[in-house]
Amino acid sequence: MFTRRHDLDWLRIIAFGLLIFYHIGMFFNTEGWHAKSTHANDTMEPIMWLSSPWRLPLLFFISGVALRFLSDKLGSAGFARERFIRLLSVILFGMYVIVAPQTYVELLRAGEIGPNVWDFYQGYAFQWDGPWSVHTPTWNHLWYVVYLFVYSLLLAPLIPLLRSGADGGFMRRAGELFARPVIGPVLLVALPVIPFLVIRFTLAAQFPTTHALLDDWANHAGSLTILLYGYAFAKNGALWRAVDRALPVVGGLTLVLFAFLLAAYTNFEAALEHDAIIWTARIARIVFAWSIILTLTGLAQRFLNRDGPARRYLTEAIFPFYILHQTITVTAGYWMAQQGWGVWTEFAALTAVTLGGCVLGFEIIRRVAWLRPLFGLKGMPRPRPVATPAE
Repeated sequence: MFTRRHDLDWLRIIAFGLLIFYHIGMFFNTEGWHAKSTHANDTMEPIMWLSSPWRLPLLFFISGVALRFLSDKLGSAGFARERFIRLLSVILFGMYVIVAPQTYVELLRAGEIGPNVWDFYQGYAFQWDGPWSVHTPTWNHLWYVVYLFVYSLLLAPLIPLLRSGADGGFMRRAGELFARPVIGPVLLVALPVIPFLVIRFTLAAQFPTTHALLDDWANHAGSLTILLYGYAFAKNGALWRAVDRALPVVGGLTLVLFAFLLAAYTNFEAALEHDAIIWTARIARIVFAWSIILTLTGLAQRFLNRDGPARRYLTEAIFPFYILHQTITVTAGYWMAQQGWGVWTEFAALTAVTLGGCVLGFEIIRRVAWLRPLFGLKGMPRPRPVATPAE
């Protein structure tokens, strides 16, 4: 009997939370983004790069677990219908309402539009791929929802086949093999990494990541693979036991890879002069992405598999936080960049406004029935009947 995985709820909250802080960091680093601080610098870039290989893969892994539980509950047709209704409204509302201000700020900074918001929005909403340097309308940070929507509909007809494979003898034996002493942790890391190595050194060279859906084949291959891993793990007790037993080994490996990659990224120009270091770093980055997912899921099983008011609140709140946060960061950051504040004042203010805006937005959204589905929430909960004393 499988019950709700509170540990994965917490990991989902943590992953989305890191994404929010990552995007705050994008305002301050030297990479191109929708809005930039006048204090932009590369101090935090190595740490940000180290989060990039695994943040979204972890979310897709957890989404694969959720796909298994939801599709078992609803069946193939019911699952497809639920995903279509629930995610499509988020995507359309996100593109035409939530994301539009980000594009407005980006084009205003670039000098491609004037300050008149309505003139901009007419071109953004009513002219496909308008006359600007960025495609409009766009989904920006909501690409994860778009991809999850597409993957869910593509996989829905295959649910019986996927369930049969996940519950079959091969996956049971795989769990038992991975749980063996010594060799088990090695295989648990090495075998699932192979598809990602193949993708990195074949598709990735031809199809760099774009988040544009139709030409993003390397990203699709990796994201869909990790989502299917989540599906396979979801109800396989032997695999979860293997993750727990392997935790000391994969945790140690993750720390070693983290230290090596941090050194390589911090001294990137020097590393570029040595092919052996660069190729080792490329392979290490892929192994690190999987090993840290194993480490985090193992730690979560041991220490985060518990319920409470904070988990219940944040489990519902974190998806609206994700939808709202980047627009708040971009628009507030654009205004703050013109105020002449110091970097720490700007960072503190932007962090406070982003988090405060997310909380305030969610508190409004959760109370308005027609807003809830536009942010991925279920309908208004029915009030519990008030118990009255027996006469």
